Amino acid sequence: MERFSRGLPAHARSLRPRGSIVLLLLLAGCDESNISNFGLEKTPPPADAPADEVAMTGAKFMVGAGDIAYCDRTADEGTARLVDSVLRANEAANVETVAFTLGDHAYPSATRETFARCFTPSWGDPKKRIMRVLRPTMGNHDYQADRGDPTYQYFGDRIGPAGKGYYSYDVGDWHVIVLNSELAIEGTPAERSEQLEWLRRDLADSQSLCAMSYFHRPLFSSSYRQGVPPMRAIWTILYDAGVDLVLSGHDHHYERFLPQTPAGVADSVRGIEQILVGTGGATLRGFRSRFGIRGRGLEGNSAVQIQGHYGILLLTLGTRGYRSAFLDTEGRVWDRSGRECH
Repeated sequence: MERFSRGLPAHARSLRPRGSIVLLLLLAGCDESNISNFGLEKTPPPADAPADEVAMTGAKFMVGAGDIAYCDRTADEGTARLVDSVLRANEAANVETVAFTLGDHAYPSATRETFARCFTPSWGDPKKRIMRVLRPTMGNHDYQADRGDPTYQYFGDRIGPAGKGYYSYDVGDWHVIVLNSELAIEGTPAERSEQLEWLRRDLADSQSLCAMSYFHRPLFSSSYRQGVPPMRAIWTILYDAGVDLVLSGHDHHYERFLPQTPAGVADSVRGIEQILVGTGGATLRGFRSRFGIRGRGLEGNSAVQIQGHYGILLLTLGTRGYRSAFLDTEGRVWDRSGRECH
């Protein structure tokens, strides 16, 4: 099996700086899965998982993951190095790239202390390029600390207005909507309603053909604790507006779903593809309970499942479509996929 090139200056380089980009990423060598504690078996790597091209000519990039930093573990340092290697390579090639998080930045709760001790040495390291281009979102372990106040203070306006945590921005021809799933679950009726109304207005104001959204809690998941039904109200608004892609974290595995409706019905024409990437550094789980007892079957429309591997999602955003791939910290590229916008 081929691996990413070792010994590269600044950990990464681009072979073709103009047009289509091939990224050679840092081989982090971090395999801190703690899987023996939870009866979790690693998903075997695919036979064709070399460092391959995941790109579209003239496209922009996004890179990130969710569920990140424990103070007594180092897996988040591996994913941070991987994100930073992508940012360095694309910066050298003058390619616009945005880093994102899918919530749960520090464990067991994202207090000022755990941000400083756990998140800052890895993803928050000022020597890395991550914080310069980071667009985060709120997770439940963030929200547990004083309704997310330390998270708002740490990230400032890059996570949206304090107390709200939802906002939007554009990357190339794409419109990106960041939502606060914790308000959808734990917020007051007024807070939930305000976020939904803001979302409707934001989508109505956008003229982009291609749109995506990300937030922490998934509507669909094959984890032992399943998806989060209260997210269906948000999904319904996104689906009605023709949004193409949703990213989530919360469950500590990787899973990609076929395009589907908010009701979970496969829909190849107008459906939303959901990619779950809870592999940023927290203890990995998977498609069993955390004690190794086999749970229910896979969620309907679950197309790809990866457990036992830390890694990040790389998105390539073109004018009329996107490509995606899961990059693990051992240097492999998994689940190269993509589709056209609708």
